[in-house]
Amino acid sequence: MVVVFWPTLMALVTRAWRPGPERFYAINLLLAFLPAAVIGATLHGPIMRALFNPWVVCVALILGGVAIIVIERYRPTPNIHSVPQIGPLAALIIGFGQALAMIPGTSRSAATIIAALLVGVERRTAAEFSFVLAIPTMLAATAYTLFKARAELDVSAFGQIGVGFAAAFVVALIVVRWVLRVIGRIGFTPFGWYRIGVGSVMLVWLSQR
Repeated sequence: MVVVFWPTLMALVTRAWRPGPERFYAINLLLAFLPAAVIGATLHGPIMRALFNPWVVCVALILGGVAIIVIERYRPTPNIHSVPQIGPLAALIIGFGQALAMIPGTSRSAATIIAALLVGVERRTAAEFSFVLAIPTMLAATAYTLFKARAELDVSAFGQIGVGFAAAFVVALIVVRWVLRVIGRIGFTPFGWYRIGVGSVMLVWLSQR
């Protein structure tokens, strides 16, 4: 995300302190980040204990896919065409959508994009805001998780973390750029059907174990 959106991030760092679109962009990011930060910090333990099982993941995949298809078909006419235009209330709504991603199987990007479509954000802008919002959210979640698991970490784990980081970096670099190119043409419906298909196959497999 940092590499793909480097020009945007540099503009925010250098110009968000003065009046202009970058300031509104930064405010929207902060407001959308807050719900997940607050809810995650207070309910992390109960969510981990109650919801982290494969059945929840399967159901969340299917329901998320249905939501994507329905909202893509019946979403309101877009009237927001850039991130600075989103506004405080819409940014908060998108932030609460992101908070739903704490349910296992609920895609963070899908949840934020769906919420953005519901408040009238056009597709490409919704995808951009979702991806940029991932930067502070994932940094905070990673730091929190590593802190909670600090007693279990040792030098031997750094290699595994490094391999996972490198793999995620390469895949994300390819996928994010591809999604931003094609999302305006094909919409999100194919991703909805993909989620339904994967969730259904997993449910069948779990029921036969």
